[in-house]
Amino acid sequence: MTLIVEAKQKLGAFSLDAAFTSERGVTALFGRSGSGKTAMIRIIAGLARPDAGRVALDGEALTDTATGIFIPKHRRRFGYVFQEARLFPHLSVRANLSYGRWFAARTAGSESFDRIVDLLGIETLLARSPAKLSGGEKQRVAIGRALLSSPRLLLMDEPLAALDEARKAEILPYLERLRDETDIPIVYVSHSIAEVARLANHVVVIRDGKVEATGSAIDILSRPSTSADRREAGALLEGTVESFDPLHRLSTVALKSCRLHIPGAALAPGKSVRIRIPSRDVMLATAKPEGLSALNILEARIEQISPAEDGTVEIRLDCGGDIILSRITTLSCERLDLRPGRAVFAVIKTVALEA
Repeated sequence: MTLIVEAKQKLGAFSLDAAFTSERGVTALFGRSGSGKTAMIRIIAGLARPDAGRVALDGEALTDTATGIFIPKHRRRFGYVFQEARLFPHLSVRANLSYGRWFAARTAGSESFDRIVDLLGIETLLARSPAKLSGGEKQRVAIGRALLSSPRLLLMDEPLAALDEARKAEILPYLERLRDETDIPIVYVSHSIAEVARLANHVVVIRDGKVEATGSAIDILSRPSTSADRREAGALLEGTVESFDPLHRLSTVALKSCRLHIPGAALAPGKSVRIRIPSRDVMLATAKPEGLSALNILEARIEQISPAEDGTVEIRLDCGGDIILSRITTLSCERLDLRPGRAVFAVIKTVALEA
C-alpha cells in the first residue's frame, strides 16, 4: 500500500502546504494542536477539497486538482474514527457494528464479525446500548464498526483525545493488536508523543501547516526537536523480552548490546517491545555509581550536546548502538566537564519506564 498526499489549502489566516508518502502499517501525523493534522486527514478522507494538490492510493487518484478528479468520500472505502465514538444511541452495540457492514464493497473480503469482536475485546458488550458503555468501550465499538466496512485505509483522528488516562491505557493494547493482526493501513492523528511512540511505524511531524520531518518512529521520536514540549523529549528503543520476574514484577528486555529492567505487567519472553525513555529521567555520571536504587545503569558515549534557553542541555548518548537522550542542567554539564566523545554512565529511573 502506498498513500501519496500533497495538499495546499487556505483556512482563514492558516495555510496548509504539506506533502508526505506512507506505506503499510501505522503512519502518525504528529504535532501540536492547530498544526494542520486534522485538515490533512479530512483531505485524505474526501471530507474537504484542497485548493491544490493530489491524493492517491496505490496509483489510483482520489483527488487531483490539476485534472479535476475528486472521488466522493463514500466511494473511497476509507474507515474513519473520530475523537468521539458517534455511535447510534438507539441501536445496540451489535447493531452499531452491523451497520458498518452496509458500506463494505461486495467484492471486498469482509472481515469476520466474530474476529473483529474478539480482536477488540467487545464480546460482552454486544447486547448493551451505547449509554451503558465507558468512553474506551465506545471507541472500541466505533473502531469495530469502521473495520467491518472493509476499508482500504483506516483514518483515526485523535481517537483517544477525549479519554482520561485510565481509558487510554485500556484501549491502547487493542490498537496495538489492530496494528499487528490486520493488514489494514492506518493514518493516525495525534499530539500525544506517548501514543505515537506506542503505535506508529512511520511518523510525519507537522508544524504550522508544513511537514517538518518524516521517517521511522524510532528515528523521529528520538530527536530532541520532535516534541513540542521539552518535558516530553526522549528516545524510543526496540527490544526483545528475555524474561519476567514474577516476584518483583520486572521484565528484562534485551537491546542491541545492553539490557533494561521494566516494571509492571508481565511481558511474554520473545515478545518485541518498544520502550520510551524520557530524557528528564536519565542522569549522567562520569564513574559507575554504587549504592543507588536505580536498576538501569548503562555504559554510554556522548555523541552530541545541544544547549537550550532554559538553563538545560540535551545530550545524545550512544549506548552500544542504542541512542538515548538525557536532559540535565547546564551547570551539571560544566561541573562534569561533559563533551562529545566522553564515556559516561547513564542512570535511568526504572519506574519511569514502561513497555
